[in-house]
Amino acid sequence: MAEDSSWMTAGAGECAPSAELHPEIAHPARIYNALIGGKDNFAADRLVAEQLSAAVPETVAGAKANRAFLGRAVRAAAALGVRQFLDIGTGIPTAGNTHEVAQAVDSSARVAYVDNDPIVLAHARALMSGSGHGATSVTRADLRDPEALLAAPGVRDLLDFTEPVALMLVAILHFISDDEDPYGIVKQLVGALPVGSLLVLSHGSGDLVTPEQAERAERSYDPAAAGIHLRTRDDVARFFDGLTLLDPGLVIAPHWRPDTPPDAAADRLGIYTGLARL
Repeated sequence: MAEDSSWMTAGAGECAPSAELHPEIAHPARIYNALIGGKDNFAADRLVAEQLSAAVPETVAGAKANRAFLGRAVRAAAALGVRQFLDIGTGIPTAGNTHEVAQAVDSSARVAYVDNDPIVLAHARALMSGSGHGATSVTRADLRDPEALLAAPGVRDLLDFTEPVALMLVAILHFISDDEDPYGIVKQLVGALPVGSLLVLSHGSGDLVTPEQAERAERSYDPAAAGIHLRTRDDVARFFDGLTLLDPGLVIAPHWRPDTPPDAAADRLGIYTGLARL
């Protein structure tokens, strides 16, 4: 069973032991932080980010487009009346976090964050220790153990699973290998949600780069705590089986309900995105 480290059940000032951080091992959350220009990363994380960018020059733009998609999708979910969010693989807090966007629409929105990286936990707890964050929790759990994740107090005590929930799987499933059954994981999580819930998903793909670039990008993660597994558009579409994709369907991140018209370079950003209703 995954360890529950919700700030709701632990002191807000408590931080994970530094020995758990393993700065010598790159972690997806910290690599992503480095890609979008954050400061909460180590040399090992920056090295992977540099290798990724060398393999696929559009990587940084893709990471930023993915972050922008998250904000638009949360606003769309809130506009549909959903007031509960389960954000798995939340990453290190930065501007435009899920709770900030959702609670700007409705201050009663509840947001349960989940990540398996102790440095994410430490930063999130620090962020949540002040006032003005509404009903928000942060839990340490692993997507690969959905049963434990759903049972964690920081999730189960905050969210009402008889009411619609927006399940946020943004840029996380490409860190789950085929052997770890990503489709089964999503099916189990979706199966725990009531009708009217939403699935918000983004996933890296090698469709829009050469096979050599895709292979180099995947190899960049060899020294990291989790490898990356780029999937085709058809593979990503399988995560939505049995659900109703809302407009504009499954599209490259900048094309999902953009606030401004995307430029021509947007078509080269290999991040597929979609929002579906159960």
